[in-house]
Amino acid sequence: MNAFMQTAFGITDFWTYLLGTIFIVLLPGPNSMYVLSVAAQRGVRAGYKGACGVFLGDQVLMVLSAAGVASLLKASPALFYVVKYIGAAYLAWIGFNMLRGAMRSWASRGSAAVDNTAGKAVPASVADQSDPFRKALLISLLNPKAILFFISFFIQFVDPAFAYPVLSFAVLGVVCQLCSFAYLTTIIFVGAKLADAFRRRRRLSAGMASGVGAMFIGFGAKLATATMN
Repeated sequence: MNAFMQTAFGITDFWTYLLGTIFIVLLPGPNSMYVLSVAAQRGVRAGYKGACGVFLGDQVLMVLSAAGVASLLKASPALFYVVKYIGAAYLAWIGFNMLRGAMRSWASRGSAAVDNTAGKAVPASVADQSDPFRKALLISLLNPKAILFFISFFIQFVDPAFAYPVLSFAVLGVVCQLCSFAYLTTIIFVGAKLADAFRRRRRLSAGMASGVGAMFIGFGAKLATATMN
């Protein structure tokens, strides 16, 4: 397989790349946590809308990486830091809104908790009702470190003697997206399984929203302190 991939697509050590990609995709990050929270609070359809935003955002970043934007970011620290701080502020803003929604739900948990006629809990959603596709796309795009990551990771597996390096990057990108699709599909359906419990238990829903909100603030702080190296 390695020999075929190198001859046909200019990709070296394909299995090493695949294993590394799987581990990288499995690492929790703002993209996956946002998709999980959307699926848990709004269902499978909304979860896939968020996932599509992630796919498109990652694809744009991969194309920009192959087009040399990574070199531009390295050559222009000012541009890198502008995009970085905008992205960090956006992640923190999402986290703050999640925390605020969770606090409102906790504050009102005593009102209209149970519908005695139906015998079921009355949902008190703390879900963000904004477009999950657009929000996930922005989360993905406002991360200049991702561009640097794609170029630095992909380049390790591209044969420098191969005549069509764009093809190599394209194949590596497709493999990465397939791994991402499998992972996000899994967490979407895990989130959907949790959705019924969240609809019945306001405290559980508020707890998850506050936890994910805190994580997003942490993601923002991590991005704000990131360097180009």
